[in-house]
Amino acid sequence: MNSIYGLTPEQMTDAFLSIGEKKFRAQQVFEWIYRKDVYDFSKMTNLSKDLQAKLSDNYSTDLLEIVEKQVSRDGTTKYLLQLEDGGYIETVLMIHPYGKSLCVTSQLGCNMGCKFCASGLLKKQRNLTAAEMVQQILTVQHDQNERVTHVVIMGTGEPFDNYDHVMNFIYIINAAKGLAIGARHITLSTCGLVPKIYDFANEGIQVNLAISLHASNDEIRNELMPINKTYPMDVLRTAIKDYIEKTNRRVTLEYILLKDVNDDVTNARQLAHYLRGLNVYVNLIPYNAVNEHGFKKSPASRIEAFKDELIRLRINCTLRKEHGGDIDGACGQLRAKKERRL
Repeated sequence: MNSIYGLTPEQMTDAFLSIGEKKFRAQQVFEWIYRKDVYDFSKMTNLSKDLQAKLSDNYSTDLLEIVEKQVSRDGTTKYLLQLEDGGYIETVLMIHPYGKSLCVTSQLGCNMGCKFCASGLLKKQRNLTAAEMVQQILTVQHDQNERVTHVVIMGTGEPFDNYDHVMNFIYIINAAKGLAIGARHITLSTCGLVPKIYDFANEGIQVNLAISLHASNDEIRNELMPINKTYPMDVLRTAIKDYIEKTNRRVTLEYILLKDVNDDVTNARQLAHYLRGLNVYVNLIPYNAVNEHGFKKSPASRIEAFKDELIRLRINCTLRKEHGGDIDGACGQLRAKKERRL
């Protein structure tokens, strides 16, 4: 049975028209689900019994099963969720001064093969549907009894490798009659699928774009991220420049600092040279160690020296606050542990 959560407002309207219902009925159902948190068609009191029965026969409103939940001292909550087909995914709720941000997974496993990442420990089995991404938000909101205010599509998987479902997900959660999460409160992160960066630039939506860069030159990036062998850094830079020119929006560059790999001040100078002239800022990320990979977190002194060098060279940068350091914080760790136990 299809999930009702996979329909954008326009798709829901079309579905209702196809069963002989008025457009406004689709809007009513959309509001029941996303504004009133009612997931049972029989409790949607302004719908006829006949329509309630039609919807129950054709659409599921199930949320995801919470298999495991880890809560950090800083309030970060990591969820291990089970999909309808039995697959396991993770989603992480982070608490910020500006609101509650949910890190959403877009694929069951990942094929990008980034050497430092726990997500790639288990290869991609399939793409998630837009409904399964929406369910992550609704499941967490139902558990927390609070609204998610920000969404980052940075969980397991490469969002641009699941482009159509991810875009539908964005349009669903951004809808004014739905969750109404502002486009500027949504961030999509890609490891660098260059053709999709060009497509995304043409979407006409003000969602934030983040690029997982993690290296200051092709030699290091080739070792860390296999995608770089297909789309090397000069090709990626051209796509970033095109995106900025078309959208007039700043791009975030994510840079995980790995001890003795990419964290020297020389790397900072190379990175500054690469970014010169682009409207970007660098988000420096302390590494959450993954035992299977062997990389280590950069010492605080090297992180500060790297940051100071970027600032000296007039590159805007921030140091991401660490979340969930006392739980399985790295994306994919909790799922990988569950799969190994099974």
